[in-house]
Amino acid sequence: MTGVMTAGLYELMVIVYAIGIILYIFDYLYKMPKAKRRAFWLVSFVWIAQTMFLINFIWEAKRFPILSLYEGIFFYSWLLVTLSIVLHCFAREDLPVFFVNILGFVFATIHTFAPENANVVASSMVSEMLLIHIAFGIMAYAAFSLCFVFAILYILLYRMLKQKKFSKQWSRLPSLEVTSKWMHISTLIGICLLVISLILGSEWALLTLEHVSLLDMKIIASFVLVLIYSAIWYRNRTGRLLGTKYAWVHIYTYILLIINFFLGNSLSNFHVWY
Repeated sequence: MTGVMTAGLYELMVIVYAIGIILYIFDYLYKMPKAKRRAFWLVSFVWIAQTMFLINFIWEAKRFPILSLYEGIFFYSWLLVTLSIVLHCFAREDLPVFFVNILGFVFATIHTFAPENANVVASSMVSEMLLIHIAFGIMAYAAFSLCFVFAILYILLYRMLKQKKFSKQWSRLPSLEVTSKWMHISTLIGICLLVISLILGSEWALLTLEHVSLLDMKIIASFVLVLIYSAIWYRNRTGRLLGTKYAWVHIYTYILLIINFFLGNSLSNFHVWY
């Protein structure tokens, strides 16, 4: 992911991504199936391009691109684009695809224009356990991102129904039941992935590092997020957290998640993934 030519190609890919999102907006506003199809193919091109960058990096560096924040943002963006394609092909939900692509575009843009950070985990410290720990953590964030998208859609749909403002655009939203179900499922997946990530990360730290404090801010923040999401999932499961309150809690918790993603490691005493 370095070099002038690669940077230029990635910038071109971001432009193509932006055009695809614009076409999705045209389809949403004017219900243009051709625009939707072209948008999907452009997003598919973006996914293919990102996958080629990913494979090329693995081939050249002999490792997976997740050992720095700069690389992690790229992998996160790739996961979001992958999710949007999966939703398009299997869920058949238009607006969730659009919003997931908005998130994917934001992180693709951050990766494109942010200065490349050369600070990566030292090669002597890299192990399969560490790689899986980081990969599962980023995949958990992608699952929680999907939950965030459906939380926003739930609130939009609820307000539309409450105000009785129906239109052909709003008719393309999933039902409240479907939206809540997606929030519930994606939360459970995210919790499982994050728990596995934390277990592997803790084992790696105990086996590799000489001094590990359980009071480390990154460790505390990550476990707090697991507890918060678990409490949200359980209370929804038992019927004590429903409706817009359930959606808003997800939105606020996702904001905490993103803060932890970007700032958590800078407050850590031993995390070098920054």
